Amino acid sequence: MMDSQTKYLVAGDSALVVEFGDAISPEINGRVRGMYLAVGQAKVPGIVSLTPTYRSLLVQYDPMVMPYRKMLEALQKLEGNLEKMELPDPNVLEIPTLYGGDCGPDLQHVCGHSGLSEEEVIRIHSSRDYLIYMLGFAPGFPYLGGMDERIATPRLKTPRVRIESGSVGIAGQQTGVYPMVSPGGWQLIGRTPIRLYDPKREPPILYKTGDYLKFVPIGKEEYERILKQVEEGSYQYRLYPKKEAGK
Repeated sequence: MMDSQTKYLVAGDSALVVEFGDAISPEINGRVRGMYLAVGQAKVPGIVSLTPTYRSLLVQYDPMVMPYRKMLEALQKLEGNLEKMELPDPNVLEIPTLYGGDCGPDLQHVCGHSGLSEEEVIRIHSSRDYLIYMLGFAPGFPYLGGMDERIATPRLKTPRVRIESGSVGIAGQQTGVYPMVSPGGWQLIGRTPIRLYDPKREPPILYKTGDYLKFVPIGKEEYERILKQVEEGSYQYRLYPKKEAGK
């Protein structure tokens, strides 16, 4: 059955946006992921690319292969059967994180904005599993949901020209990790020594939308030990099914 909240928006002469709602929520994002899988499995003729976001799916297609009306009908038919689509079981990837100091130069600012101590901010930030709603901005950059509002902090007024790979940041009510060196304007509270994106690894990105990240506080010595293992290729990433996270 089609959802009355779903909108089909024309995005130029060769793209459609399937919008599932106005809010950022696990339920709406689940429908986005379900539609992404359904379209992919159906092998709809003319599809060029699919881009899932927080609450919508961008469908780029070749109108010479599948005209707009036919594409719209095909997508609406798939949406009507989304209840039958089973999403893959999510995994949790642990992100060992050294908070504060040179690795988290904005931690004190977050403390000042929230009125909390460093220990409290770290405890709150690392106390839950974060759902990966979407990937974007840079290869493997995870947009995460579920951060505690108590540590929400506005992004920097002036973005940094360079942010180190593995930097953990906060921007508004979002938190995320920079998978590679890049510019950016998030408040940096820590850094992980692991590689979230590695083009030489298979797969290059260890997580997908619908999975979870869990930040695990570590000290300086452990950071250096893990960094050495990562560089040597001997580090064992902690990736496990979400259903086992509570064991």
